[in-house]
Amino acid sequence: MTPETPETPDFATGLKDRAVCVAGLGVTGPPTVRALLRRGARVTVVDNRDDDAARAAAEELRAEGARAVLGDSALPEGTELVVISPGWRPDSPLALAAAAAGVEVIGDVELAWRLRPATQRWLAITGTNGKTTTVRMLEAMLRADGRDVAAAGNVGTPLLQAALPDDRGTAPDLLAVELSSFQLHWSATLAPHAGVVLNLAADHLDWHGGLEPYAQAKGRVYARGTVRIANADDDWSARLAQQGDPHAPLHGFTLGVPRPGQLGVVEDLLVDRAFVADPRTSAEELAAVGDAVPAAPHNVANALAAAALARSVGAAPESVRAGLRAFAPEPHRIAHVARVAEVDYVDDSKATNPHAAAASLAAYPSVVWVAGGLLKGAEVDDLVRTAAPRLRAAVLLGRDRDRLARALAVHAPEVPVVEVAGTGEDAMAEAVAAAARRALPGDTVLLAPAAASMDMFRDYNARGDRFAEAVRAL
Repeated sequence: MTPETPETPDFATGLKDRAVCVAGLGVTGPPTVRALLRRGARVTVVDNRDDDAARAAAEELRAEGARAVLGDSALPEGTELVVISPGWRPDSPLALAAAAAGVEVIGDVELAWRLRPATQRWLAITGTNGKTTTVRMLEAMLRADGRDVAAAGNVGTPLLQAALPDDRGTAPDLLAVELSSFQLHWSATLAPHAGVVLNLAADHLDWHGGLEPYAQAKGRVYARGTVRIANADDDWSARLAQQGDPHAPLHGFTLGVPRPGQLGVVEDLLVDRAFVADPRTSAEELAAVGDAVPAAPHNVANALAAAALARSVGAAPESVRAGLRAFAPEPHRIAHVARVAEVDYVDDSKATNPHAAAASLAAYPSVVWVAGGLLKGAEVDDLVRTAAPRLRAAVLLGRDRDRLARALAVHAPEVPVVEVAGTGEDAMAEAVAAAARRALPGDTVLLAPAAASMDMFRDYNARGDRFAEAVRAL
């Protein structure tokens, strides 16, 4: 079935009386249902769950005119379009049934794209790590430039809320959009003004069925005329950008000295040799490296990516600098908690995979590493091998700590390792106390778990909070 494109003027009007199934009652489900109801669709929402939260959400939507089916995810008879929540896998029974019946399946991002105001431009950011930070940096730069912009997508605000006109009939001119691989998989005709794949490492392979499908989902951000922004220091990003629309402009960013067509670093300055009058002979100073806080290498790369996207819509150099200076990092992302006895304590609980942890460890010369949790099948040998010269000691906790311990024994046998076996309320306090005993003046005790948190904590925020509490108790 050929999908209706955003340029088809009757997509929105064509929803009237159309039978649409919304799969999932999570964060994106209710806004999707309401957007469809407002356009006259006949909406059935389905969800496997039948708990209190799902029942409450279903009752609200029924009162607004939707049909809701809980405890079952079969494709409703007569469905003409499926809008699927991003977490639903392509091999889920509902998705497979829709494909067999020739029913188009899209995500809420694709729906928002098709319903957005025609003049609205999206600047799209994806990658394994750094997405939220880059989106927030970009939003700050564009606000400093006086633009009407909103941050949306996987960053927290559903796109259907951010992109479409509000009760006053107004919608932002620009969207800084964070996109996950799940959202991109279900986006058939998305064509942002500019897009970037920040980096790519193994993640969500169970959902996508392998690294290559995961990468290709990320690469969708470069389709259909999108200005391609590539991380020249990341092989996957560069490769995916090359596979994008060959007629679209291609620019890069690097932590090295930029070539023509790139943004990069010259001494302690962020410099643009892409969005200037003559990239071969001229350059524009954008900001100081120190304006990116913290000025860890991967965060400087995030700043360059955000600057490239901002410059792609004409933001002034001084707006890039002002935006970086106004930007406040999200919690639990290389957040300095305290200095105790000349030892710095840093919370990077958001480092929930080895790629993120490697970037965090690379920012500090001498580290007592607090790590562990749910590795989700990820390999850690490369991480430990690379980090070994920086490690003063390691304190491990969580369900998969034994895999980290084995990697340390092989690749960093001289590094002292402490394992915290408990999983209760005091486990993080025990880990921090053990780290404090092994740290020397000038060291950094770094929580960069390389793993998910749900074996011991509600989420990575709760894990980071508990780390900070234990540090302050010192």
